[in-house]
Amino acid sequence: MSGRAQLMWDEAVTGYDFGPGHPMDPVRLALTRQLVTAFGLDGEVEVVAARAAGESTLRLVHREDYIEAVKAASADPGAADQSYGLGTMDDPAFAGMHQVSALIAGQSVGAAEAVWRGDAQHAVNFAGGLHHAMPGGASGFCIYNDASLAIARLLELGAERVAYVDVDVHHGDGVQAAFWDDPRVLTISLHEHPRTLFPQTGWPEETGGPAAEGSAVNVALPAGTGDAGWLRAFHAVVPELIADFRPQVLVTQHGADTHFEDPLAHLAVSLDAQRAVQVACHELAHAYADGKWVALGGGGYAVVDVVPRSWTHLVGIAAGREIAPEAMIPEGWRQEVFARTRQLAPARMTDGRWPVSWASWEAGYDPADRLDQAVRAARQAVFPLRGLLA
Repeated sequence: MSGRAQLMWDEAVTGYDFGPGHPMDPVRLALTRQLVTAFGLDGEVEVVAARAAGESTLRLVHREDYIEAVKAASADPGAADQSYGLGTMDDPAFAGMHQVSALIAGQSVGAAEAVWRGDAQHAVNFAGGLHHAMPGGASGFCIYNDASLAIARLLELGAERVAYVDVDVHHGDGVQAAFWDDPRVLTISLHEHPRTLFPQTGWPEETGGPAAEGSAVNVALPAGTGDAGWLRAFHAVVPELIADFRPQVLVTQHGADTHFEDPLAHLAVSLDAQRAVQVACHELAHAYADGKWVALGGGGYAVVDVVPRSWTHLVGIAAGREIAPEAMIPEGWRQEVFARTRQLAPARMTDGRWPVSWASWEAGYDPADRLDQAVRAARQAVFPLRGLLA
């Protein structure tokens, strides 16, 4: 194994653009890529542009009729078939939609192939993580589900155990649905409670299909959860399950929309805590998956203040050159941000909360605490199905 990390990047992914005013502004991708360069990380990773996912690859997850509907909407956006979730307020149709969506999917599939084959130990596609797309429909700003396609490709290549950890503020519903009845895939999602946030799924009782009971794990966090609670929940659930499952590859989704500045959700997590979970995922990959780690982006709608910093940390961690939490941001990047967006860029790489403290689950839990209730519900729903103590 080369040990070198790959950064999957093709400038054309910034064409994933639902139009003016849509929260999924592709400037977040361009600014992240520029910040990675500003910190000199290009020399620490192999930058690779993979091919777009072809139709046979897309069909590993998506129905043929849906792919045809995406292609038709891509050619004529005004005629998009809304029964497939296309041409809606969340997922407006745009020219070239199929091509750029397939390109993003291709980067995640390429990342999975590189890690499985040993061309790289870690691979990052921060343009990916589009976890809401379903086999037969678009949903939640997601056209093709690159995370599911990457996992499906790993299975096709011979993987017998793949773990997927999703820390986006929204439930990873599309990935859960794709592998609902497949015991080879363990999906774990930490997200804001479905009572208060799209897509209104991800209840702890959702634990997998009849052939894969205990393969879906959902930690539904109360609105307002901050750093200490978020990290407590992560460490109370994820490491024990990963240690038990022993995946051959760890796939993680790092939506930055858990942040307290994000306009579309209600958690109160800092960049410092996001970075801490990125570090933890890296460590879990080395402890239990022979270092094989595919890391994806996801949501994140504070497109200047939060997303570029969070995902640049992710690239640095994967590259083996972590950026210090107290690091100041290069002035050239800050000037570029102002030139492109007329917004003032942040000055340092986190929110000044490092190191983030949290109480371990082993120290005991409070049955009256809403966060602890959420953790307890997830553990009680799944751990016994996997032969673990709840």
